[in-house]
Amino acid sequence: MKVKKAVIPAAGYGTRFLPATKAQPKEMLAIVDKPAIQYIVEEAVAAGIEDILIINGRNKESIVNHFDKAPELEHALESKGKTDYLKLVQSISGLARVHFVRQQEMKGLGHAISCAKAFVGDEPFAVLLGDDIVYNPDKPCLKQLMDVYEEKGCSVVGVQTVDPSQVDKYGIIAGKEIAPRTYKLSGMVEKPSAEEAPSNAAILGRYVLTPEIFAHLEKTKPGKGGEIQLTDALHALLEEQGIYAYDFEGQRYDTGDKLGFLKATVEYALRHEDVKDGFKAYLKEMVKDF
Repeated sequence: MKVKKAVIPAAGYGTRFLPATKAQPKEMLAIVDKPAIQYIVEEAVAAGIEDILIINGRNKESIVNHFDKAPELEHALESKGKTDYLKLVQSISGLARVHFVRQQEMKGLGHAISCAKAFVGDEPFAVLLGDDIVYNPDKPCLKQLMDVYEEKGCSVVGVQTVDPSQVDKYGIIAGKEIAPRTYKLSGMVEKPSAEEAPSNAAILGRYVLTPEIFAHLEKTKPGKGGEIQLTDALHALLEEQGIYAYDFEGQRYDTGDKLGFLKATVEYALRHEDVKDGFKAYLKEMVKDF
């Protein structure tokens, strides 16, 4: 069965970006001229996803509004002859069928994904974390994982190699490489110490999951931080069916981190047709003074 649905958890408080996120979602912070979450939705659509469920929380109505139609704005743009902006605004609401559900309690990633059970039904589905943007103009990161799923028929997690000093920030895989960039998993550990880590291949924000994951999420008890960890449910799923990892190609930005957000902003600006030349000249001049 082809993967046609995707889930984007976006219910977190965004505390690392306070006070900017006191009154607006971190997912709506702009990277050049798009909110961060739009890059993620566009990746899903480019990979062939047709329906997207965004898991949101309180005070995140601006995410809903962003992907909805804006009749008053569209009318104003049309009446002023600003057709380019009109097409741009209309294209956002036409990206995909975007649905929303509220995570009423912040109980971790595993709990957030469990909120998608009715939306997913008995189909395989993708998960794209709201903090992770992956740039690959040739082949979307999610499509790379979907191709592995279509070949193997099992859940696939996206990984990349991280410095050993950083393994305690991620879920880390154990497994054997069975083809270039493809691993068959034997286990996973959530945020291990460098000494405990079975590898330095970290699970980074992209998944294709079979619907059997929901039964395990329902049984998963709170782990580190008192949260229901997706990694724990995946570990249980691994006992009854195969799980693979794919070392995806692309530049990944952790936009939930200040430095990662700044890197994404600078590098996307340097790719942006409207500003790249002027911005590059500015940066060259600016660094002379530092």
